[in-house]
Amino acid sequence: MNWSDVEIFLAIVREGTLGGGARKLGLTQPTMGRRLKAFETTLGQVLFQRTPDGFVLTDEGTAILAHAERMEEEALALRRALVGQERQLEGALRLSSSDWFGARMLSPVLAEFSLQHPKVLVELITDARLLNLSRRDADLVFRITPFTEPDIISRKLLHIEYGLYVASGSEHPSRGNGAGAKLVTMDEAFGGMPDVAWLKRMLPKAEVAMRSNNRDVQARCCARGAGLAVLPRPLGDAIAGIERIDIGEAPPGRDTWVGYHRDLKRLARLRALLDLVIERLAN
Repeated sequence: MNWSDVEIFLAIVREGTLGGGARKLGLTQPTMGRRLKAFETTLGQVLFQRTPDGFVLTDEGTAILAHAERMEEEALALRRALVGQERQLEGALRLSSSDWFGARMLSPVLAEFSLQHPKVLVELITDARLLNLSRRDADLVFRITPFTEPDIISRKLLHIEYGLYVASGSEHPSRGNGAGAKLVTMDEAFGGMPDVAWLKRMLPKAEVAMRSNNRDVQARCCARGAGLAVLPRPLGDAIAGIERIDIGEAPPGRDTWVGYHRDLKRLARLRALLDLVIERLAN
């Protein structure tokens, strides 16, 4: 059985369409269709039911899915092991972080690293999703939730204080009230964030004027007078046109964690970048 055929099978399972699977693997849709047909012929089974909404696994497809995923784990482990032995400071590194953290905290460090190691290509993805380190969706991930995956090496990088900000010169609200105040806060998908609960408790009568999962957007809307915003202080303190105010209790801060797969612990370029990040940012 050809591993690349299994990879095509899994891409279609996860994306739901030939087109989506093709984009995932960098192939054309006709190529995906031909390869899938050949794979089904080799197995003597129809693996997908073609529907108007996409490809749905048949019973036969479902039966081989777990086996295909185990093959994928072995292939990825082999790939990580080979990459992890690389000692030279050249090649690519893929990082993931939130938007504001990448722009405000990581970008100066990455620029410094690029000057020190010009043969290393760093790709930074600013994404709120929890990317899979085992599948090498990213090599190094920065996030605000601790890593619990057994194959991940991680550490707390730093604690970040948050503050409540208003447009410069705007009226300051009163703790426990907030009547008449407008808020710029996280969208509903992130309604469980600690600062959202803090705002509801501290300013129960304030009204939400805008929502965004992007902290930079929140900060700039705040600066334009759209409403109060809770922001990480490295971001809020650097934005012109807003000021941090004290209503008797600071918003809860957040820890930032960094993690990578254990198979990459000997990867020289990853170690060099991580050492620089720790030296510049850790507290």
